[in-house]
Amino acid sequence: MSQPQNLPVAVSADWLRDHRDRVVLVDTRWYLDGRSGREAYLGGHLPGAVFADVDTDLAAPASADGGRHPLPAPEEFATALGRLGIGDGSTVVAYDDAGGSVAARLVWMLRVLGTPAAFLDGGVQAWSGPLETGDVSARPTGRTPVPWPHDRVACTETVSTRTGEPEHLLLDARTYGRYTGEQPAPADARPGHVPGARSAAWQGNLDDEGFLAPPDVLWERFSALGADTAETVTAYCGSGVTACHDLLALEHAGVAGARLYPGSWSRWGGDESLPAETGDPHRT
Repeated sequence: MSQPQNLPVAVSADWLRDHRDRVVLVDTRWYLDGRSGREAYLGGHLPGAVFADVDTDLAAPASADGGRHPLPAPEEFATALGRLGIGDGSTVVAYDDAGGSVAARLVWMLRVLGTPAAFLDGGVQAWSGPLETGDVSARPTGRTPVPWPHDRVACTETVSTRTGEPEHLLLDARTYGRYTGEQPAPADARPGHVPGARSAAWQGNLDDEGFLAPPDVLWERFSALGADTAETVTAYCGSGVTACHDLLALEHAGVAGARLYPGSWSRWGGDESLPAETGDPHRT
């Protein structure tokens, strides 16, 4: 399915002000440390924004086979979107307070389904206007379920059969310490990464001010990792959320068709029968 061509992966706060009446604005704040994204939303959000829950609206229930944040079934995702006021003809801008690393999940999900979507570059911090407190109830709308494109999603078996092959690039979007296993998060089942994966921490997609880096900078970054010559590029992270930031950054850089491994390390690392690699074999 072709990507929407009329909206970049990220838009500025100025762009949002000029187009606010034409988009559905979605707050996607979520925290790995257990803080409540919804409480943060209720305490102050961009005016008119609805709240999407990463755990329930943007993912199916966690499972051993699917990891912590499996992609929801198309019908369930369509129902969640309809409840948020996102219909077949909607344009969506999502935001968070973490450099777009959470909002990227919803944006990537929508873009691969053909819906124009972008994240707010710089997040809630880039918004200079007043914030609104309390909840916003969207007017429910119909949304047609659309299957996830097979060529944009990789399963554990696919990743396993391609580990270590340079022409099938695998990118790990977690922080470098989690990739090497030196500083794993409590959510990681065990330290390390999928053998053969390259470290591509999502934070490296941002400039010094916390905005998405220009396409040429990102092209240089991902080319150095092998994306310019790879037949396929697949990204993963802890549970398939921040990996979407890498996928959007790749698109911004001009690398088309990159795939998400939704199970990510929560699926791979949780299966002791699958190998894990620590350190960084690519570092010289």
